[in-house]
Parts: sequence; structure tokens; C-alpha cells
Amino acid sequence: MVGAITLLLVCQLLGTIIAHAAGWPIPGPVLGLVFLLALLVWRGGPSPALQETSGGLLRQLGLLFVPAGVGIVNELHVIRVDALAIAVAVPVSTLLALGVTGTLMQIFARGER
Repeated sequence: MVGAITLLLVCQLLGTIIAHAAGWPIPGPVLGLVFLLALLVWRGGPSPALQETSGGLLRQLGLLFVPAGVGIVNELHVIRVDALAIAVAVPVSTLLALGVTGTLMQIFARGER
């Protein structure tokens, strides 16, 4: 379990360091997830310890959204100023994400047959 948590944190830290050093406008933890995905694909899947640890974190996912919710409440003045842009960006980005996800699932599903 400690090794699995360490792996998750190292991937996040690596992503943060690289994103910051390169000046990329992508959050470090997102880049860390890409590194974790690449590692899992290369290794052929997660170890049982990583599955157990990540499952435990996922069971507590609701609790992990509390800081994000507090951040939104703290930035309500920004949300009020940019309400129209946010109201357009959220559904458009959601539809784009659904389209990309559906397309990728169709591509990957064809490969499994």
C-alpha cells in the first residue's frame, strides 16, 4: 500500500515539476496521470496493491471534492464577472469531451474484436 501511494505521488510530483519547468499551461497532476497511464500500459496493468489503494481513494472521492468546492466559493466574484463565458464553456467542453470519449471508445472497441 505504501508503495502504491508512493507511485501515485511520484507521478503527480513528476508531472508538476515537468509542467512547471516547461511552462506548460496544464496542471501538473493531469500530466502526472498521463505518466501513470503510460506506466500502467507499459507494465500491462496495475498491480493488486495499486488496485486496492486506488479503490480506497475512489471510495473517498466525494471528500476530495471539498477543497475544490471551497475554492469555487472563494472565487464567486470571478464567476459573477465571467458568468456568460463559464455558462458557454462548461456545456461546450462537456459535449466535446463526450464526443472525444465516444470516438475513442469506438476505435478501441474495434481493436478488441
